[in-house]
Amino acid sequence: MFLEFFIVFVTLLLLWDYLSKKRRNDMLSYMDGPKPLPIVGNALAYRGQNPEEIMNFITNNSKKYGGMYRVWILQQLAVFSSDPRDIEVILSSPQHITKNNLYELLHSWLGTGLLMSTGKKWHSRRKIITPTFHFKILEQFVEIFDQQSSVMVKRLTDKADGKTAINIFPIICSMALDIIAETAMGVMINAQSNPKFPYVQAVFHVTNITARRFINVWHRINWIFRLTAPSDYKLLNDSIKLMHNFTENIIMERREALQKSLAENGKSLEEDELGQKKRMALLDVLLQSTISGAPLSNEDIREEVDTFMFEGHDTTTSGISFALCLISRHAEVQKKIFEEILEVIGSDKERPVSLRDLGELKYLECVIKESLRLYPPVPMIGRYFTEDIDIL
Repeated sequence: MFLEFFIVFVTLLLLWDYLSKKRRNDMLSYMDGPKPLPIVGNALAYRGQNPEEIMNFITNNSKKYGGMYRVWILQQLAVFSSDPRDIEVILSSPQHITKNNLYELLHSWLGTGLLMSTGKKWHSRRKIITPTFHFKILEQFVEIFDQQSSVMVKRLTDKADGKTAINIFPIICSMALDIIAETAMGVMINAQSNPKFPYVQAVFHVTNITARRFINVWHRINWIFRLTAPSDYKLLNDSIKLMHNFTENIIMERREALQKSLAENGKSLEEDELGQKKRMALLDVLLQSTISGAPLSNEDIREEVDTFMFEGHDTTTSGISFALCLISRHAEVQKKIFEEILEVIGSDKERPVSLRDLGELKYLECVIKESLRLYPPVPMIGRYFTEDIDIL
């Protein structure tokens, strides 16, 4: 009896698997890709692989099957494309902005901020945030970039003996966190001088755990992750709660300061006692923004600040680390960069760097762009389609 039941169950499961994939398989009959197994698809091909092996697997598939190929992960179809023409069609579309479901792993931390939102919410938030990238706004932040970079250089002084090899990634990460915290929230968390600060530790924990979930197919499923990695699950949620509380407290303090300033002297946070313009953090811009005449709620603002905290430190750290690694391996390039810096900025190490100085470092700009081309901080971008799309 049990055997008969089991056979019927397996038969129905295989039938469901076939029917659920039939339409998409028929549509993609022209597209090559690794042969999937019933039910699990190609999920087993990713089993036990580290990030480097997964990237090699993806690039090797691209070489083997062409610029566009398909992969099945359980019941989910993923189409990989490395053809710039296809990518242009997708990324330039104002309709197809829904992110791939892998982004959902960040939802508990980032909510539905600019990275995660879609539709009208995405367009309205983008409209608010885009002005914060204006030339005049960014110019105000160069002082912070310069100050925190100087802190990092001083930390590296003891290591610069020509013999010591170090992992540059965590050092750059701490600097990036200090910069983005001050520019996004207007607060100093001193990640470089105090790496044990609870908020800093929470960011590290969440980033590392989420990265591991990205490469573990089974841990992407919440209930499996909770059952098989309970300690990571608890640490992840505790860390997110700590970060949310930290950000919300900062938001409430800044909102009270804004209301007090307006009530007492009619000045906004962007004006000092003399009515002069002063540096505005992203948080200050969001506090004074409205959608359809209504101010953003604390939760709305927290989503955007948290999004900037994640994107502003994670991708920046990867980009700078890759660039430094490449520069260290090409002595002739390093020499040209050094000579250009001496020519533009001079030998005075205490001299503040201005935005104009940065604009004159043309060779360094080329080096950074080439590094980003070779080792992009975000090598893949995912989109989820709710309707068919025609590509070239």
